[in-house]
Amino acid sequence: MKFVSIRVITGDVARLVAFYERATGARAEWATDDFAELRTAGATLAVASTRTVPLFAPDSARPADNHSVITEFLVDDVDRVHQDLSGFVTDFVAGPTTMPWGNRSLLLRDPDGNLVNFFTPVTEAARAKFGR
Repeated sequence: MKFVSIRVITGDVARLVAFYERATGARAEWATDDFAELRTAGATLAVASTRTVPLFAPDSARPADNHSVITEFLVDDVDRVHQDLSGFVTDFVAGPTTMPWGNRSLLLRDPDGNLVNFFTPVTEAARAKFGR
């Protein structure tokens, strides 16, 4: 098995895609007005309209209603990312903080309120885990 992507359902695909393009530097590939993907070296972030939900199962997903998932991006310098996103991101949950497991993390919310974590491994063990 290979983990390939995570999909975020939204009421405004263009707005959310624009946010993630700016926040990550990745460019979206649009399949339709209702579906785009931002591909990174590790996985793909898919963004889909609420109009796609009935194709899977009606009422199976609701936009802007995530209270349990954090989408994470490994970056070279989380402090630089924080600086670059200041003035753009409106909801920083926690500024750069070194976690007990060795990652320096920046937690924020995307325009739909979904949690997003940018992190950089800073301890020897964390760097080894991510091949850095």
